[in-house]
Amino acid sequence: MANTLGSRIAEYRKAKGITQDQLAEYMGVSSQAVSKWENDLSCPDIALLPRLADYFGITVDKLLRGENSDAVRVVPEEERKDLNKMLLRISVNSSNGDIAKINLPLSLVKAALEIGIQMPQISGREALKDIDFGAILLAAESGVIGKLVEVKSADGDVVEIVIE
Repeated sequence: MANTLGSRIAEYRKAKGITQDQLAEYMGVSSQAVSKWENDLSCPDIALLPRLADYFGITVDKLLRGENSDAVRVVPEEERKDLNKMLLRISVNSSNGDIAKINLPLSLVKAALEIGIQMPQISGREALKDIDFGAILLAAESGVIGKLVEVKSADGDVVEIVIE
């Protein structure tokens, strides 16, 4: 990723396969405004940043700073968070515009697995049917945090799984 906000917006837009006009329509601004953002002549209004980040499936922090806080890493045992304070984030963005964001406390995932509940049955989401929640929980207990999975299908569907 480039190091300016405008260049990041342009790269995320192109990666999504949309035009400046399409992004402008989604954001409720003119295509000239998007062009100015991408050329670093102006910045999006602060109130638009969360919507813009959500559209690209990233955090506002990543949009603004260009940092990948989702990088997978193993936290040393003495620095690990309590499992009860950790979160499993699952994001499903379909090519037809459907967006599903699931945030589950890892303590809930652990409790559900201990009593034999299959998590996809709870969510009812077809995209989650092959996720091994036991393996995710084991990874978290071992100190793994960050984006574990990012799958982009040929149809444009995107599934992300993050432990934080």
